[in-house]
Amino acid sequence: MIDPAAYTPPYDHALCSALAARGEQVELLTSHFRHGERPAPDGYQLRDHFYRLGGPLPLRALQHPVDMLRLRRLPAADVTHFQWMPIQDIDRRLLPRGPVVLTAHDVIPREPRPGQLGALTELYNKVDAVIVHSEHGRGVLTEQLGVAAERIHVIPHGVFDYLTRVPGATPLPPELAAVERPVVLQFGLMREYKGIDLMIEAFAAAETDAELWVVGMARMPTEPLRDLAVAHGVAERVRFVDRFVSDSELGAFFERADLVTLPYRQIDQSGVLFTALAFEKPLLVTRVGGFGEIADRFGAAEAVAPNDPGALAAAITRLLGDPAARDRLSAAAGSLAHGELAWGSIADRTVELYSRLANR
Repeated sequence: MIDPAAYTPPYDHALCSALAARGEQVELLTSHFRHGERPAPDGYQLRDHFYRLGGPLPLRALQHPVDMLRLRRLPAADVTHFQWMPIQDIDRRLLPRGPVVLTAHDVIPREPRPGQLGALTELYNKVDAVIVHSEHGRGVLTEQLGVAAERIHVIPHGVFDYLTRVPGATPLPPELAAVERPVVLQFGLMREYKGIDLMIEAFAAAETDAELWVVGMARMPTEPLRDLAVAHGVAERVRFVDRFVSDSELGAFFERADLVTLPYRQIDQSGVLFTALAFEKPLLVTRVGGFGEIADRFGAAEAVAPNDPGALAAAITRLLGDPAARDRLSAAAGSLAHGELAWGSIADRTVELYSRLANR
């Protein structure tokens, strides 16, 4: 299992642990995670193979082809499964021996570099199998990039249930623990495509006395968001926690939330969604990427049109005023966490794919 830049430690850990629990021998090759502690390996081996010199992005980019070549000199695995290939034009030329699987977490980059889409299409058509997390992802690859349909396999994203059992969990900061109002939570890295501005506008229009908590490391300027809350007259009910939140802290935020929102402008799937499902929280999402499938197929979220603050506001008002509706969403989330989206099920489908490739 390979995640060169440690983009998704929670996903890597959950999948590797589930495969190991099936009796598979799994080694995760990745790099140092710069933002905090990684989950402790559970049944699998962990090695920091990439970017051993560390440093800023340009230095890591120089190390990348060397580390890919070092990967090719390792004993061949039955299957090599990449979670990410960050430099597609290089990666497609330096694939290791044996069957190679690539999970397309971001099916198409939101802001592709010149030539990146062409390199990505060639990469998708060169690996032995591409895993996507939704039928939406399958459609994007076949219809927009022309990837051969037989290479694409839909295996859902699993629910991050291990986050509900993190040792040494820490409570909310005192100023948040003292809040008595209902809480609407938008969690995760703050980026423009996640629609935080839309959420603030919708929250201001919603008929509720709740608080909105925007929690996560900022990857965009936050001052315009704060100004927006002031302009809409809700600054005293919108709180920003703009820093990295560790696994040990994360649970307290989700447990406190009465409603978790993902008003994204675009996405395929989101780890935040599968964290909210693990905590059996009612979800309000926009109908983008695979989000609609969670709402329509499983009934575990309420979905509204993207870029529509009015629809978001109406849904916030309705859900916060209807405990029974929130309970239904929570129950559906719990069913998924212990059923179709449990990691045991994900591991079974993944190993089935591995076996077909290895036998071929």
